Amino acid sequence: MVKVRDGQVVNRPFYVAIGVTVAGERDILGIWAGDGGEGAKFWLAVLTEIKNRGVADVCMLVCDGLRGLPDAVNATWPLTVVQTCLLHLIRNTFRYASRRDWEAMAKNLRPVYTAINAEQAAERLEDFLGTWGGPYPAIAGLWRAAWAEFIPFLDYDVEIRRIICSTNAIESLNARYRRAVKARGHFPTEQAALKCLYLVTRSLDPTGRGRARWTMRWKPALNAFAITFEGRLTPSTTN
Repeated sequence: MVKVRDGQVVNRPFYVAIGVTVAGERDILGIWAGDGGEGAKFWLAVLTEIKNRGVADVCMLVCDGLRGLPDAVNATWPLTVVQTCLLHLIRNTFRYASRRDWEAMAKNLRPVYTAINAEQAAERLEDFLGTWGGPYPAIAGLWRAAWAEFIPFLDYDVEIRRIICSTNAIESLNARYRRAVKARGHFPTEQAALKCLYLVTRSLDPTGRGRARWTMRWKPALNAFAITFEGRLTPSTTN
């Protein structure tokens, strides 16, 4: 969220997308300004822009529950698997609960997202909701609504799950953006805010060490994805 003067100073959302190539290289695909009421139409325009710039296929998209984004993704790339960000799902779970219950709830919730497969996860979820669904019914609705987009990462082993089950890369980037934005207060125009975020983006990882570490971790995931998405991955420098 960035403060922009539009007649008066208001909070405007700015969205960022990061892509990971077959070679394991992460690229920031773009930054888009919103007005807080984004839906499928907005995301369809964003994804169509990305596709027109050369992204021919997306095997998996990890997001934090943005309204309309899954529908827009499937309209743009019909075979894309949508994975909800596990960390955001857990945080939202605790948001509905009293702080005094957090420790016990975390212990009961862990078997759900560490299950060996979707069937076992469903059983553990019913156990969890049997304990906490009564006092906190909104939590049951939250997990049932997110279930189809929660389970894809359970098809992989633990090492690969860590890579694909969260939006940590974007969270880290957003932290850098927030520091830069906070230092400047508010911006006179949307373009001024975009320029600031762009300059922060250009200053990231100047030595390339961060990208090198990520690429080394990517090999096990690539092997698993090559099986899951057979025929859609052709490792090369141009994918």
